[in-house]
Order: sequence, then structure tokens, then C-alpha cells
Amino acid sequence: MEKAVDKTIITVVGKDTVGIIAKVCTYLADHHINVLDISQTIIQGFFNMMMIVDLNTSQKPFAECAKELEELGGKIGVTIKCQREEIFDMMHRI
Repeated sequence: MEKAVDKTIITVVGKDTVGIIAKVCTYLADHHINVLDISQTIIQGFFNMMMIVDLNTSQKPFAECAKELEELGGKIGVTIKCQREEIFDMMHRI
């Protein structure tokens, strides 16, 4: 029996440069993290991406993935934040 989906919201924001999506998605693929949904836009040179991913099949815990993605963001010049779906939902309730 498969485990339930372990949804996490990843946001990526910063000045647009070549390879942002590729580098973030490479990290996710390397750590067996499935992308469930993705939306990205560029507004006046600023890159903005929101992803919903499933950490269920990752070998690393949420906190470690979040830290490594934040570090990756620093290397590529963007801010990457991870939030568990339930926390994201609570923060954005009307």
C-alpha cells in the first residue's frame, strides 16, 4: 500500500536568469521528489515560480530538503522557500 501524498509548496522568486527551472527540477529529480503542479511567470525581469511537490518518495526529510533548496537558491541568485501544504493553507486562509 502506497503512503499518502506528502504535499509541500515550493516558491522560487528572484531576478530572471537562464536555468532556474532546470536547477530546481534537477534537485527534485535527484531526490525522488515528484512535481504535482507548477506555475511560473516572469514579470519585468523577475522570475516567480510556485510548485506543489510530493515528498513521499524522497529519502530526505522535509527540513533537510528545505535547507538544501534554500542553499541552492543562494547559489543561483533566487529565494527558495518550502512550506508544508497544511501550514501554507493555514497562513492563507480568509
